[in-house]
Amino acid sequence: MISRRAALATLAAATGLAACSKGEAGLLTEADVHRAGYPTVEAVKWMGAELTKATDGRLRLKQYPSGQLGAEDDSIGLARFGAVDFARVNFAAVNNLVPETRVLCLPFTIDSMEHLHRAVDSDIGAEIRAAFDRVGLIGLAIYDAGARCFYNVRKPIVEPGDLKGLKIRSPMSDVFLRSFAVMGANPTPLAVNGVFQALSTHLIDGAENNWPTFESASHYEMATYWSETRHSYSPEILTMSKERFLAMSTTDQELIRDAAARSVPVMRENWAAFSESSKAKVLKAGIKANDADIPAFRASVADLLERETETPVLASLYTRVRNLSG
Repeated sequence: MISRRAALATLAAATGLAACSKGEAGLLTEADVHRAGYPTVEAVKWMGAELTKATDGRLRLKQYPSGQLGAEDDSIGLARFGAVDFARVNFAAVNNLVPETRVLCLPFTIDSMEHLHRAVDSDIGAEIRAAFDRVGLIGLAIYDAGARCFYNVRKPIVEPGDLKGLKIRSPMSDVFLRSFAVMGANPTPLAVNGVFQALSTHLIDGAENNWPTFESASHYEMATYWSETRHSYSPEILTMSKERFLAMSTTDQELIRDAAARSVPVMRENWAAFSESSKAKVLKAGIKANDADIPAFRASVADLLERETETPVLASLYTRVRNLSG
């Protein structure tokens, strides 16, 4: 969690960004917690270059990666209130804000990257993106975030019982908190940019994420056990401030939507290569990786899935997502 001083500093910086952005109409700003070179950052960079090219330099993008403007909760808040123009966050960061996003985060709802792509490229993805409109955001593009797996400092995780007693970092999402609890862990809500320090000070025993985050955030330097649970494929969402979007011309709005849509295949290609490279790097560093008993993990969350999908919106979305499996 960021301190009050850090929050005030972030707000001051964002106020300056907003003033700068409004004073220079062609300047667009974007926040991301991942470092430069990460596939989401590069996809948005590519989008910015396309906008600059299409407008002969009139529109330009200024990125703030590596959590310069705070955690994902901060980024999405800044975009909602127009302090930055774009924010890229994981679905987990907006589960409580936009309930429709929960369906793609629920454990063992997505079976593979191919299944995820079928879902987000269908009317399901369009419906979820449209849901951001009611909270002051434009949902532009859904990006990959790979299969999330557990990693920790203590032991291999083969079955749910192995999580008992372990303090596992959870995104600040009710879906993830409840999921980890029923699997047997002691979920500890924490922003992703606080995980490395929390591991190093033993505030937590482990976390869960994808290979690129595990490697690029250096979590593997602390947590040497990786367990292939693939319990969630929670994707990313590129959002834009609705206030800023509506202030633009129809032509510019169409340019932004088009460039964002075309950035998705760019991101997917980069993600696949980056993920394999990250995996190879951490395995070479000596990380102990093991397969998990996925049927046992699936069984552990069966009742949770039934409860989580009782609402009409999630019931419909869940059925449609599962119908695209295989």
